[in-house]
Amino acid sequence: MRRALAVLASAALIATAGAASAAAAPPSDHRPPGLAKKDTLAWAAGDVLKIGSAVAGGGHHLSQDYPDPFTGDAAYRDLLGREFTSLSAENQMKWDAIHPAPDTYDFAAPDAIAAFARANGQDVRGHTLLWHNQNPSWLTEGDHTPDELRAILRDHIQTVVGRYAGTIQQWDVANEIFDDSGNLRTQDNIWIRELGPGIIADAFRWAHEADPDALLFFNDYNVEGVNAKSDAYYALVQDLLADGVPVHGFAAQGHLSIRYGFPGDLAQNLQRFADLGLATALTEVDVRMDLPDGATPTEAQLAQQADYYQRMLESCLAVDGCDSFTVWGLPDTYSWVPHTFPGEGAATVLWEDLTRKPAYLALQDTLAEASGRAGHPALRG
Repeated sequence: MRRALAVLASAALIATAGAASAAAAPPSDHRPPGLAKKDTLAWAAGDVLKIGSAVAGGGHHLSQDYPDPFTGDAAYRDLLGREFTSLSAENQMKWDAIHPAPDTYDFAAPDAIAAFARANGQDVRGHTLLWHNQNPSWLTEGDHTPDELRAILRDHIQTVVGRYAGTIQQWDVANEIFDDSGNLRTQDNIWIRELGPGIIADAFRWAHEADPDALLFFNDYNVEGVNAKSDAYYALVQDLLADGVPVHGFAAQGHLSIRYGFPGDLAQNLQRFADLGLATALTEVDVRMDLPDGATPTEAQLAQQADYYQRMLESCLAVDGCDSFTVWGLPDTYSWVPHTFPGEGAATVLWEDLTRKPAYLALQDTLAEASGRAGHPALRG
């Protein structure tokens, strides 16, 4: 397998000049006529799995000096449509965005993503329903009784999931409910703190009632390998399944850093959840690196990053039922990493000008190998 180190609603589109990554896509004159459209991750993947991306918007993007990426960056939007067979809302479906006031739901951005995906034949992953973070102040600072909170959560889940029934194929129902030691977040998660651990099962049941055909997932970071946190999920899933709770999947986010070693038991960890009858997925994949004082990534850093991306994909491909692999946005311009991890960055598979990193090529080659399209002349000519 080659390890190349060279270095996406409505039909209306606000073409905003000056967006940092709105540069034209790289020239493709070197490709045979009629084959350039196949030089994508989506084409390389074939039917092997759903290759996805988060749709940038909301969250830290609101404070940045560029317009909303999805509606304001034509080149970026085009890439979302061509490169991927699945989309996730990065922030647009989280509580503070979609349920900003007690009696108000804002579906404009999620509806646009869903419509775009439908127009491009893409799946959609819903993210997320029960989480300790990015909740609106009316919820976290309100004087609600337990019964009121329970009713609020049920209404939210059934309203949101019900709206997209038949449109969203997978939902991250419960997100990051354990800390790194494998303890439930009984203090910072308002739902678990005020309603007890049983609310987790209720959330899955309510989501299933709203859309019986959607696959319902647990989703978390630092659960790539077998450790205290993933062990906690493994034990909880067994208990919930024994109680007939409709849990269908387990997802590892895949936010890695080359500062740390690669979780070599990733496939083994996913396999044990698959052995319970669950679907598995990698849902928020990026690989950050240390770039103090705005340093430029070295070839060694880029090679290690590409290796981490490739090994995560290979681990997913090695497990039956790991049918969804989602990178957490692109390009580096829109990445959450520098905002969240000062001094780190370059975590996505595309540079700011939308050209490809070695990590992109590693994913493309691995997908093509798995789908039987390796060596096809459409791949980079």
